[in-house]
Amino acid sequence: MHRRQFLALAPALILAPALPLRAEDPIRLRDLYNKDLSYSDLALARQGQRLAVQGFMAPPLKANSVFFVLTNRPMAVCPFCEPGMPWPDDILAVYARRIVEVEPFNLPILVEGRLELGDATDPELGFYSKVRLREATFRRA
Repeated sequence: MHRRQFLALAPALILAPALPLRAEDPIRLRDLYNKDLSYSDLALARQGQRLAVQGFMAPPLKANSVFFVLTNRPMAVCPFCEPGMPWPDDILAVYARRIVEVEPFNLPILVEGRLELGDATDPELGFYSKVRLREATFRRA
């Protein structure tokens, strides 16, 4: 490599670790669980890493929030708002990097975020989740 080539690439090499990791191909919500609703090997292996999931934005629980729920199929009403309901294997709690601009419930979106596993209750909304994406971004698919 010549000196000029190295100098041209140096800024990219310095900035590369600071760039966020991109998720690979999107996974399906059902790929995060086994049939008994335990975490799949894929979910356990990807915990703490960025990944992409495609789905639909459920109607928001609260306006001007960084939180929304990703569902496997379009839902015009909240499918998980009944107390005492078991955690469904086809939804995912999403915590975005900024306040969420609500997307129509019937348009698919692609969400990328850091996978977090384990029981958690949102202190503000009281929403219970077993699986979440943190520091998420999303766009129409």
